[in-house]
Amino acid sequence: MSFTRWLRRLAPLMVCLVLLVTACSSGPSKYDQVQKDTTGFGSPAAVDKKAEKGGTFNAFFPDEQDGYKVIPYQEKKGFAEYKLEQDGKTLAMLTISDTTSIPGSAEKYSAATEAVSGFPAVDQGTTATGVLVNDRYQVKVLSRDPAFTREDRVAWLQKFDLEGLAQLKGAINPVTKPTVALPEAPTAARPKDGFKLPRVKLPRLDPTLQPAS
Repeated sequence: MSFTRWLRRLAPLMVCLVLLVTACSSGPSKYDQVQKDTTGFGSPAAVDKKAEKGGTFNAFFPDEQDGYKVIPYQEKKGFAEYKLEQDGKTLAMLTISDTTSIPGSAEKYSAATEAVSGFPAVDQGTTATGVLVNDRYQVKVLSRDPAFTREDRVAWLQKFDLEGLAQLKGAINPVTKPTVALPEAPTAARPKDGFKLPRVKLPRLDPTLQPAS
C-alpha cells in the first residue's frame, strides 16, 4: 500500500517533466528564429561594406568653443555622433553619416531649395537640420533643448569642416545644388572682392619752374 501511495504522489511530477522535455525539443523558440532571421545566410548587412569608417569623420566635427563642449558620444562604421553641451546641459547632437548605409536618406536633398556653405540643406521635422556633402555624407544637428533654435542648428552646421569632408570619396547619386543660401554665421567685415583704393589726382608741375638753388 505504501508503494502505491508514493506512485500516486510522483505521477503528476513525472507528467510535468515529460511535458517540459517535449516542449524544449519540439522546435526552435521565437528567440532562435529572430537570431536566424538577423544572422542567417543571405540576410542583408546592417552597414554597407563600402561605408566610410566612423573614426574618419572625427576630424570634421567642430572644436570646443565659447563655453560649449563637443563630446564624443557614439561611433560605428558609417556613423559618428557627438554631444553639444553647455553648463552640463545637452543642447544638441551633432552627427555625420555615410548615406550608403541608409537607403533613401540622400534623396530628400534632391528637392532642397536652401544651402549651407554651398551644400543642399533641409529641415527634418522641427528639431533637426541637415546638409548633404559630396552627394554622400549627411551632416546633421538635432536640437535636444527647446532653446536651441533652427538658427543655432544652421550656425553649428557651418562650424563643421564641410569642405574637408567633401574631399572624401565621391558621390553615389549626385544631387542638384540649390542656389538659395541660408544666412551665414556673423563674421568680421572684410572688403568685397575687387575692392580698390580711390585714385587721387596729383597736380601737374610747371616744366618752366626751376628748383631753388
